[in-house]
Amino acid sequence: MQATKANTAPRRRKSLGRRIADNWQLYLLLLIPVVLTIVYKYIPMYGIQIAFRDYKASRGIVGSKWVGLEWFDRFFTAPTCGRMIKNTILLSLFSLLWGFPVPIILSLCINQLRFPRYKRVVQTVLYAPHFISIMVVCGMIRIFLSPSGGLINLMLGTKIDFMTESSAFRTIYIASGIWQDAGWGCIIYLATLSNVDISLYEAAKVDGASMFQRILNVDVPALLPMAILNLIMSAGSLMNVGFEKVFLLQTDLNKATSDVIAVYVYQQGIENAKYSYSTAVGLFNTAVNLILLFVVNTIASKTSEVNFV
Repeated sequence: MQATKANTAPRRRKSLGRRIADNWQLYLLLLIPVVLTIVYKYIPMYGIQIAFRDYKASRGIVGSKWVGLEWFDRFFTAPTCGRMIKNTILLSLFSLLWGFPVPIILSLCINQLRFPRYKRVVQTVLYAPHFISIMVVCGMIRIFLSPSGGLINLMLGTKIDFMTESSAFRTIYIASGIWQDAGWGCIIYLATLSNVDISLYEAAKVDGASMFQRILNVDVPALLPMAILNLIMSAGSLMNVGFEKVFLLQTDLNKATSDVIAVYVYQQGIENAKYSYSTAVGLFNTAVNLILLFVVNTIASKTSEVNFV
């Protein structure tokens, strides 16, 4: 009886210091990214206050005049403010709507391939565009869409300068983004599918399930938590349109749809040296992303019982 009581008695939990001492190698490895995050992510937040000051480099951050919400008011009353917010939201939203399902569909298709060598070739071909520089990709886009000898115009038998067409910019941006990142994005889904219990497929086959039914009832439920996580992270960066790609593809004739907040911040902060104003615009952008992150996470947790934030 005493031996039974001794076995069933709750073990005393180790103190934090003891756990650190027992696993000091792991905590040492953890210390490196924590320090880097603090140095490069949290300490620079001190400079956010210049969004509320008339920052002068000669006076420093604290010595600059406090102006409150003046820079935000200037941004919201700017003639192009509405257009920039609209273009940023639409470009990100359409990229998410068209680009988000593609890696999932690709991973489901690749998972059905039964020839390992052919499967590796397909994966390599799909992954390769991700490693091409944005600069090179934009150069390729301009060559393919050139009105004089461009591949697309040769196929269509036309001489249209697509880069000057505002109506074509979003399609060009989204399609090239899917081509470049869809293959890379399916890696995490393929890793998830590789952990699915094979007995589930065997049981489905015994029950007479077709390939489509196995995908629908075995693969899709396995991918759902990861898909929701990626959706939450993507929604949290909805206002963050890739600056480099937009900047390299932007022309004076397509600004009606390519004029986005990221490019505007660069122009005001770097080109015009309006540091306080550009910081205020960037802070607004970040605040919207943070709100969207929590909203999407709340909706996802209520509809699918999956909560990550």
